[in-house]
Amino acid sequence: MQTHKPGLLNGIRIIDLTRVLAGPYCTQMLGDLGADVIKIEAPGRGDDTRHWGPPFTEAPDGERGEAAYFLSANRNKRSLTLNLKTDRGMDILKGLIRQGDVLVENFRTGTLARWGLDYETLQQIRPGLIYSAITGYGNDGPYKDRAGYDFMVQAMGGFMSVTGPADGEMNRAGIAIADLATGMFASNAILAALFARERTGEGQYIDMALLDSQVALMSYVASNYLVSGELPGRFGNGHPNIVPYQEFQARDQQFAFACGNDNQWGKFCTAVSHPEWITDERFATNTARLANRSTVVAMLNDLFTSRDAADWMALCDEVGIPSAPINNMAQVFANEQVQARQTRIDVPHPTAGSVPLVNSPLKIPTTPTSVRYPPPTLGQHTAEILQSLLGYNLGTIETLKNEGVI
Repeated sequence: MQTHKPGLLNGIRIIDLTRVLAGPYCTQMLGDLGADVIKIEAPGRGDDTRHWGPPFTEAPDGERGEAAYFLSANRNKRSLTLNLKTDRGMDILKGLIRQGDVLVENFRTGTLARWGLDYETLQQIRPGLIYSAITGYGNDGPYKDRAGYDFMVQAMGGFMSVTGPADGEMNRAGIAIADLATGMFASNAILAALFARERTGEGQYIDMALLDSQVALMSYVASNYLVSGELPGRFGNGHPNIVPYQEFQARDQQFAFACGNDNQWGKFCTAVSHPEWITDERFATNTARLANRSTVVAMLNDLFTSRDAADWMALCDEVGIPSAPINNMAQVFANEQVQARQTRIDVPHPTAGSVPLVNSPLKIPTTPTSVRYPPPTLGQHTAEILQSLLGYNLGTIETLKNEGVI
């Protein structure tokens, strides 16, 4: 691989027992920051998302390659296959933990404890270890034994109740937002625990739940309810506290438009030669516009249909009012700002030749993130890790393979 400046987490080793999305997204973020992430997968099958396609990459021999879903959350990791149902497999896992700094897992609540790897035992194996468990509902409470699925958590955590058109069906997000948020929150907690360990030498137990993360993401919507006691409704692409703040129909297409405060509203009304909207008591303040939402939206749609979206967005840029095109993914990656920020990267891959990835959003110019490893093929680094970290010779590794341990 290309030589890169050591990342901020250089020297930190992550033992990654996660699969699907929340856990892998967490460990990918840590890997992007320079940590050595050892992804432990079941022999023969590996992470479920290796099979979640199409689309798949194409191998040089024409065979099916890697699932795009897997590629999205598993760069900067080394893959080691290990059968944790065998005694020798558990011995290898314990050996790796002894040389690790962080253990991340997303099995059902209590699984590692049943394997004899509860937090207290892990601290004896590796004093100062940071152990992050990611589950659907956390390690206590009446739902602790339930399996966690993003869709169920979006429903249970209130997200769907406020998502979708006011007069239509409730919707989930178009991405697995609870999974992704939990991964980000978990990486944040792990970084805090690593910082604390530098001062105290102590490990930490981190209990991350998809439901907790989803409720936290409700943010000001939840706060609106807690303060007022009134159930929030659905406003489509509108905002519960700001009007106008949604999509509007121009002559040729829809675009996103917002006036985040009364000053912006005044500038917009002046720019479109409607100064009377500034003084009209129905529209003069955001509170008034909220009360007259349907009227404001209707009159703006009438206005915007007179010109193309590009014209309106150019006017908004001139007067300093936010607007944006509603892009599909092709338009996203063709966007000049997205390209300037190098949001897409192409990295060499052992079977696909090269794979396109979404780059890390963590822009740290003094110590940049980098892709040291492409998303690995299943078990790609098994022999390398067993030799370098545990001192196994090739003969022993071949025996472990024949016995179904790796």
